[in-house]
Amino acid sequence: MTPTDSGRFMRGYSLEITTKDTDRLAAAADLMEPGAQVSVTFLPGDTVDRVAEVSAAVRKLGLEPVPHCSARRLRSEDELLRFMKRLRDDAGAERMFVVAGDPAEPMGPYEDALAVIQSGILLDHGIRQVGISGYPDGHPQISLEKLMTAMQDKLAALEAQGLAAEIMTQFVFDAEAVIEWLTNIRNMGVSVPVRVGVPGPATIQSLLRFAARCGVGASAKVMAKYGVSITKLLSTATPDRLIVDLARSTEDPAFGDVLIHLYPFGGIGKALEWAASFSAEASEC
Repeated sequence: MTPTDSGRFMRGYSLEITTKDTDRLAAAADLMEPGAQVSVTFLPGDTVDRVAEVSAAVRKLGLEPVPHCSARRLRSEDELLRFMKRLRDDAGAERMFVVAGDPAEPMGPYEDALAVIQSGILLDHGIRQVGISGYPDGHPQISLEKLMTAMQDKLAALEAQGLAAEIMTQFVFDAEAVIEWLTNIRNMGVSVPVRVGVPGPATIQSLLRFAARCGVGASAKVMAKYGVSITKLLSTATPDRLIVDLARSTEDPAFGDVLIHLYPFGGIGKALEWAASFSAEASEC
């Protein structure tokens, strides 16, 4: 595996933004390939209208919006219908990422991502590809068995409707954990593309804070594999080593399509500048 291969591995990477990041994305959008996928998160305090508005702004920048749908935050079927109509009419959205969401109890009729998928409303409003969650580091409240069963149920429901599927993972630090998880799901017969979440350049302190919040493993041993020491909290860490390790480890065609999803914890501009620089340097080697 050469640096050039690592550069190729970055091709087609996607980016995650919040509904507060429209201006920051606009300032750095020329660093992304035209039509690159940009996920728009649905966080506490967001509304379906705000997510739709930001998704439309992403489209106007020449990028492909992937709005998130947080199932348990939807208060009614009418709210989901309004959301989908705005995404179709204003943003031309054909892709969506569907997740259960953070609330312990649903705020409306949708218990989880599967309920939204099975409603048929996504297909009826022009969605052609649906992303679902993947957890190489596990989930703090859900067993591995339940996670795998839920993944298979969602993939089966999407296939039954003729919808393409993609798995997008939590952000990770440990390539070995990702490869073990990928091996398991491929052995289960899951062949859809996988986008592995990696953190963009950020201070180690910031990365540890996000990891604790999201239930991602970030021990001293894991961070050492990532290429940093947790004793240097204010140092900036980049995912170079993780990208190289993932590219090398997934070279076997048996792993299928594996791409990168970039979480810009240190800022969108820094993340996109790093991606452009890493790809260029790798391609020159």
